[in-house]
Amino acid sequence: MYDVKSSKAEEFISDEEILDTLDYAEKNKSNKELIEALLQKAASLKGLTHREAAVLLDCDLPEENEKMYRLAEQIKKDFYGNRIVMFAPLYLSNYCVNGCTYCPYHYKNKHICRKKLTQDEIRREVIALQDMGHKRLALETGEDPVNNPIEYVLESIKTIYSIKHKNGAIRRVNVNIAATTVENYRKLKEAGIGTYILFQETYNKKAYEQLHPTGPKSNYAYHTEAMDRAMDGGIDDVGCGVLFGLNLYRYDFVGLLMHAEHLEAAKGVGPHTISVPRIRPADDINPDEFENGINDDIFAKIVAVLRIAVPYTGIIISTRETQKTRERVLHLGVSQISGGSRTSVGGYCEEEEEDSAQFEVSDTRTLDQVVNWLLGMGYIPSFCTACYREGRTGDRFMRLVKSGQIANCCQPNALMTLKEYLEDYASPDTKEKGLKLIQSEIPKIPSEKVRQVVLKHLNEMENGMRDFRF
Repeated sequence: MYDVKSSKAEEFISDEEILDTLDYAEKNKSNKELIEALLQKAASLKGLTHREAAVLLDCDLPEENEKMYRLAEQIKKDFYGNRIVMFAPLYLSNYCVNGCTYCPYHYKNKHICRKKLTQDEIRREVIALQDMGHKRLALETGEDPVNNPIEYVLESIKTIYSIKHKNGAIRRVNVNIAATTVENYRKLKEAGIGTYILFQETYNKKAYEQLHPTGPKSNYAYHTEAMDRAMDGGIDDVGCGVLFGLNLYRYDFVGLLMHAEHLEAAKGVGPHTISVPRIRPADDINPDEFENGINDDIFAKIVAVLRIAVPYTGIIISTRETQKTRERVLHLGVSQISGGSRTSVGGYCEEEEEDSAQFEVSDTRTLDQVVNWLLGMGYIPSFCTACYREGRTGDRFMRLVKSGQIANCCQPNALMTLKEYLEDYASPDTKEKGLKLIQSEIPKIPSEKVRQVVLKHLNEMENGMRDFRF
């Protein structure tokens, strides 16, 4: 039985409801009157239900699809302007006890190079990331209670926050670790994490159990209910996602939106972010063995409809995707991207060993090259972490986003953190482009008072001062 407020995974992610939704979408994919009504509803910036969004995803009317893409782009601008938040992953350990068939960290893989960073090695990795210009990290580790206990993760977070190198500092640590207990989530909250991120991989219970034959992760309900426990443990911001290519994309798309609806209904706050990774080659993993891969057109449509259906959430795309693909979906709804990423343990200080990486990186450019590229398209690369540090999280953050008021903080903070990057890390060409963009963006700040404060801080940065925020 489907119950959006239920605490049980198989009730808030109901297989029957998903199948009924997919049937409804298939029957209405050419219903122009319904599709136009849904687009009109979405234009009010209040989002769509999982069933309504499924109709748009299936829509086979070219003219309506074009309207859909234009609407997604407009909604993205309304909520996020031309800002793109920058981050990088940091892999602590690839020891893992799970048997996930799509991940090279699975315990049966005997030829992958197993590594676990010491605290001194973490310091070196963090300094390397700071020297690129990063301020926000996503912490990654395999599930292994012996090698990667919660105490190791907590100690690593403390180490990361303690490191100040030149003008560098990591100001927000998001955490992507295995599903755990309310007590452990409470410890992560006390450690000062930003967003807790966990990918469902697939919402289809049968497929999930086939893909996860052994290990703690094989427990579908425990994994699917992790976000509820995280929020019960006091974590305000959580991030969802599926790994497209593992299962039928339409099924997982609906499941993802049902999960977002559940969190909103049961906990009062929907997901802070939604990630849209696609399966990639890796050691001992051949994506061709998975029959549900999606092409670039379907991928772009997924991003567009997610932006329309869940307008308030940040949408994340990583360096799994090529520059061309990332450029396409930036226009359609993506608001956060990684840059200069390494997906192996210790990869920022040492040359990456292919057999220790979690997946192949498609966009191999440096952070500066990514920043330069974004500037060339008129985007503001943002290194802002102000909301987290000012306590604008959870329902407080969502109220500001949904009302449009968050832009009063985001644009000034984006410009000031960009100026920090330009002063401390940018190449000459990137700095020139960035300074021009900042000058063109300052007049767009609505408040005269805020505009004058921003100008004052931008000037102070040239004299060595840092870390201003609204």
